[in-house]
Amino acid sequence: MLSFVVFDADGIEPSLFPPRHAHLMGKDDIPSQGNVTVTSGLVTAELSQPQTSGIFVQCPVGQGEAMQQILGPHGLGLLVLQTCVLPEDPHPYLLSLELARHRIMFFLNKLEDWGLFDLATDTPVLQQFEQARQQFTAALVARREGASKPDEYSPSAARLACESLALAINAGEQLTAIQAERELKNRLSGKTYSDARAHLMRLTPETPPPGAPVMIPGAGHVVVAGPPQIGVAISPGQFSEPLQRAASLASDFITMPMRWVDMEPKEGKYNFTPTDRWIEWAVRVAKLPIVGGPLIDFRPQSVPEWLFIWENDYETLRDLVFEHVQAVVTRYRRTVSRWTVASGLHVNTNFKISFDQIMDLTRVCVLLVRKLHPTAKIQVEIAQPWGEYHASNRRSIPPYVYADAVVQAGLNVDALGLRVQMGHAEPGLATRDLMSYSALLDKYAALEKPIALSCVGAPSAPIPAKPYRPRAGAAAEDAYEPGYWRQPWSEQTQADWLTQAVAIAASKPYVQSVCWQELADAPAGQALSEMPFGGLVNAAGTPKPAFAKLAQMRAAIREGRSPLGVRP
Repeated sequence: MLSFVVFDADGIEPSLFPPRHAHLMGKDDIPSQGNVTVTSGLVTAELSQPQTSGIFVQCPVGQGEAMQQILGPHGLGLLVLQTCVLPEDPHPYLLSLELARHRIMFFLNKLEDWGLFDLATDTPVLQQFEQARQQFTAALVARREGASKPDEYSPSAARLACESLALAINAGEQLTAIQAERELKNRLSGKTYSDARAHLMRLTPETPPPGAPVMIPGAGHVVVAGPPQIGVAISPGQFSEPLQRAASLASDFITMPMRWVDMEPKEGKYNFTPTDRWIEWAVRVAKLPIVGGPLIDFRPQSVPEWLFIWENDYETLRDLVFEHVQAVVTRYRRTVSRWTVASGLHVNTNFKISFDQIMDLTRVCVLLVRKLHPTAKIQVEIAQPWGEYHASNRRSIPPYVYADAVVQAGLNVDALGLRVQMGHAEPGLATRDLMSYSALLDKYAALEKPIALSCVGAPSAPIPAKPYRPRAGAAAEDAYEPGYWRQPWSEQTQADWLTQAVAIAASKPYVQSVCWQELADAPAGQALSEMPFGGLVNAAGTPKPAFAKLAQMRAAIREGRSPLGVRP
């Protein structure tokens, strides 16, 4: 069992502290099953099996008076953080201290991974990190002050640890921006790809085809040619001239979601008209490439109601998947250049299917699309890439394990797609800091496939949290609090987050494309698609600051300039 002492979390009494988004994780940060509860200011994690484990938990960062003077009135936001893996101990750990310990280790690891040890010691980011380390040391010294028992900690230790945590996270985001700026310069100039291609030709007798991704043995990731492509997803139900103009200004390609519930709302009766309109415009007028799919996505908002009749009959479900993919690909194979064939099958919360069945469906989708459309590019999409769902769903597959299984199965996908959305009150979409986001991309790049940010997004207004019960005497229950980054979500915060998220992704030599989750918010009365307030254009048709920012960043990338330098 693991336990953690909590002091005055969220400005409420410790006895009522809710373990929001709290779950256990083991080796390689893979979520593991276990029960997390809080009583009398003590977070208790009961492990399903004896092992070294850590804990993820959502908490406010930088809320103290001293940190607010440095970071602003809202601090760094309400973020999901983690501890290191820890041995079981009869005495509790101090939660803030263990969160700070992990963040300091995380910073040092990325400093090495990104080759940034050449930064001068008087660089502001390293000075702030050094301050974080000093505060951490002070917290270690102060943790037993005034304590009479081994399981007691002093409030001053908790305060110092919280300050260390905030300083380390802020320094980490600054380091992430420095690394992105360095990588962007070489990538946009073409130097990264040309150097990788020349290096491979020195190591092997092979000459890679021009424009093909280059994999250097030992590098840990591929290098793709050219600058990253910027795109937007478009809900087929919204079609107007202003949205067409917006799409042409902000994107190098468009993504047509092709949700099963939209394409075949009634069994055997397809409704292609809304999708046809956008595809005809993209091909004939805008001359934009089209990414189609995901073709198979079992999220509740994507599945037609009639399909649930067959949720316990896998053979029939498989046949229906085959027929649906065949119908859609056959219709659009002359216009779509890239297919997202499946999305989030590994989450496995809507249809209860086994590991073998998940892999079988993935294989069926990939091979069928490859047969029907041999010249198309194919990608499989990873939803909820941090994998919180696996801590409570034993029939699911951890996202990285699933991605690795797809690659090892030899399915010959051209890329792995990642859905990275933050700030929504739904499982797996809580807010995280930018260094964690950058490290996530690096993690999946180690599978040596090009990465497509097939869905990236955040809202332009706060989304209410789903209600939760106080933890005093109550069973653990995830609140799905969306969190926020630096300030409560607003149109300007969305634009600021978009700037950083797109620039970080664009700097990665293995990222081939970045697609914003939605072009426009759904008008009143229509069903929401991805997240409330998640579009670049509001429901009234007025562009948000994020739209202008994305259009400017796209133009900068096409001109070979750093998108981090664009100004309104």
